[in-house]
Formats: sequence, structure tokens, C-alpha cells
Amino acid sequence: MQRLVVTLLAALDAFVAAAISVGAAVVPLALLWITAVSGAGPAALWQATAAVWQLGHGVPLSVTLPTEYLVQAGIDDTAATFTLSLAPLAFLAFTFFFAARSGSRAAQAGAWVTGVVSGVVVFAAASALIALTGAQPLASAALWQALLFPPLVYLAGALAGAIARAWSDGDDGLIDAVRSRTDALPGIWPEVPGLAVRGAVTALTALVGVSALAFAVAVIVRGTAIVTLAQQGGVDLIGAVMIELGQLVYLPTLIVWTMSYLAGPGFALGAGSTISPVGTHAGVVPGVPVLAALPPSGTVWLLALVLLPIAAGAVAGWVVRSRVADETATIGGHEPWGALLALTGAIALLAGGGAALFAALAGGSIGPGRLAVTGPDPGAVALAVAIEVAVGSGILLLAPRGARDDADRPAPVTLGGSPSAWFDVDGTGRPDPSSTGAGGRDEGSEAPR
Repeated sequence: MQRLVVTLLAALDAFVAAAISVGAAVVPLALLWITAVSGAGPAALWQATAAVWQLGHGVPLSVTLPTEYLVQAGIDDTAATFTLSLAPLAFLAFTFFFAARSGSRAAQAGAWVTGVVSGVVVFAAASALIALTGAQPLASAALWQALLFPPLVYLAGALAGAIARAWSDGDDGLIDAVRSRTDALPGIWPEVPGLAVRGAVTALTALVGVSALAFAVAVIVRGTAIVTLAQQGGVDLIGAVMIELGQLVYLPTLIVWTMSYLAGPGFALGAGSTISPVGTHAGVVPGVPVLAALPPSGTVWLLALVLLPIAAGAVAGWVVRSRVADETATIGGHEPWGALLALTGAIALLAGGGAALFAALAGGSIGPGRLAVTGPDPGAVALAVAIEVAVGSGILLLAPRGARDDADRPAPVTLGGSPSAWFDVDGTGRPDPSSTGAGGRDEGSEAPR
């Protein structure tokens, strides 16, 4: 009965996730259709919604502009067909985190495999329905990509949430079998896998947060240029609302671009362009208002921004080092330098891999010609973030702990009259008189004659 309930709830979660994300695409498009588009029926509205939803889940679209539009806009025929693959990551992020929540709930109920499979199947069915009913010639997607990519996003989120919960709470199954093997390791080595993941997630979260703050500062500083570019577009109120909504769903993408800028490699806005702290060579920039926030030039002094990713790594090192210190005090051991070194490398590798994934998702094509190359280079971003996080976390993890650090922790307690039985209750390093005799010996033992 419990598995049936978990299956039904996970299926409901997947259905709600698909419905909300589709609704987020269809509502503004319906507003545009009602107020600004004439002669288009509900079928065209649904096709546009399907295209936006698929693009938001990483499905590339092959765009073919009609001949009438090319003549009216004066666009060359060579630009009539191009690939649009730069995803508005707001859709993808919503699906991932909603799925992670569902997977965590299924693991908490003790049936995470059933819950994950049920949710993915329902989301895959929704993706297939959208792909088959929303096909159109103007912005078409490869059927296999439309069927595969959205369920993969949901699967990744559901697995992340389920495994994280099962690792901490246990699942009486596969995860516990893996943990039983790691628990057989000596010292604090059983905690190393979990601490490495925690440190990498902490570093990436801190880095994304700093990048979001930096992007907000750039928008404020370059606010006048953004408003001026928006006014030059000459759009009406509905057009302005649609542009703002479009920029909003691309906000996570822009934050990843900012992250790659802070890390050092920067990003491209067209083939042959470079936007990094060292220099900005953008060429002709599309007339999207938010792109006016791009830095007009770069200087060597802006390379000091790499201190921010290093600080993110230091935060991760501090979080992990605190846990290592607690575990070391519990088992009464010395500094586990081998485990600390392994943790530093693992955190750096995982953080670099996560940053590379973010960069890959935040890159793609936005138009014909040189606009087919936009976004950061995943390899360069991975290398830079891994090095910077390694430096920051290594400073906190590998720095020797002083006597002052150890004075805040009670000494391990054992039976008998050895000094290891003392309780350091006042932080002075002296034994607690209530637990030992006047001479520091156990009251139950006789003094030597």
C-alpha cells in the first residue's frame, strides 16, 4: 500500500511540474495573442507554447523564417534558417528542483526507486504529448530530442533529491549497501564522500549567489544604458512586457554568464567575441536591453574578481572543516591530513564539473552566422573554477589547527584514571574536580603507597 501511495504522489508531482511550467509559457503568450496578434488560432498559440517549453528544457529548435518576413525586414535569404538552442534556464531549473523535492519525499517514505520511476514516466508522457501536438514548421525540434531531453532533466532532479535523502536517512537498499562499504573504512574516511559533495554544493551555491549579486550590481550601474536601449526599440506596452518576461526567464542563464566572467574565462556573444575581465571584444551586440549591462571594457585589475570564487571555495572549506573537526574529536584521533587532502581535491573536481555543466547549459545559438556561438566555454570554466575552489577550500582545510582551536573542544572521555578521562568544562584545559580526585586521579582508584 505504501509503494502505491508513493507511486501516485510521485506521478502527481510530475504532472503538476509539467502543468506549471507549461502554464508559465502559455499565459504570457496568450496575452500577446489576444492583444497583438490577429488571425492566429488556438493551434498557433499551443505550437508557440510547446516551442518555448521545449527550448526551456534544452531542446534545440530549427527556426525557418517565412519569405514574407524576410522581404519586409530586409533580411538576406542566407539567414532564413538557423538553430535556436540558448535555453531559458528558468524552466529547466524549476523542473529540476521540483523533481528533487519529489524524489526526496519518495526517499523519506522508503520507496525512492518507485517514486523516481513513476515521476519520470509521467513527465515523459507529458513531454511526448507536447512534442506530438505542438509540432510546427517555423520552429521545429528533432522528435528524439523533444522526447528525451525534458524527462532527463526531471530524472536528474529526482535522483539528486532521492539519493541525498537516502544517504542521510538510509533506505534499507542500494544506498545502505554502499554506505556499509564506506563505513568499513578507518578514521573519518567513511564521511569523505558525503563531505565532498556537501563542500562542492556549498562552493557552487556561494558562487552562484555571488554571481547573482554581481549581476544585480551591473544592472544598477548600467541602468541608464539599459533603459536607453529599451527605448530605442520603440515597442508598445505589450511588447515591453514580453521583452521583460523573456529577460526574466533567461535570468539564470545570465547569472551563469556572470559566474564565468568572475571565474576569469568569460563568455562569448558571437563567434570571435570575448567578454572577460581581461578585455571585451563583443562586436555587434543584439539589441536586447539587458545586454547593455555588459562591461564596456576590461582591465587587468578586474582579474581581482577571481577572489570571489576563491572566497566561495573558502566557505566550502570552512563548512567541511567544521564537520571534520567534530568527527575527529568524536573518534579521538589526530588531524587526518590524507582525508583533508582528498577532500580538497574532490571538492575542487566536483565544483569544476558542476560549473562546466552550468556553462554547457548556458551556451548555444541565438541566430544565424556569428550568433551561432554564445555563452561560456565549459572546459575553460571547469578548469578555472576547480583551481579557484581548490585554493579557497585548501586554505581552510589544510591549515594546521592551533591550540586555541582545540581549547574550545572537550577532551575525549574514557574510563579509568588517565588524563583522557578529564572533562574540560571551563575551557582552561584543567580537569573538572567533580569528575576526578584532588590530585587529578579517579576517586575509585587507590593512590600508590
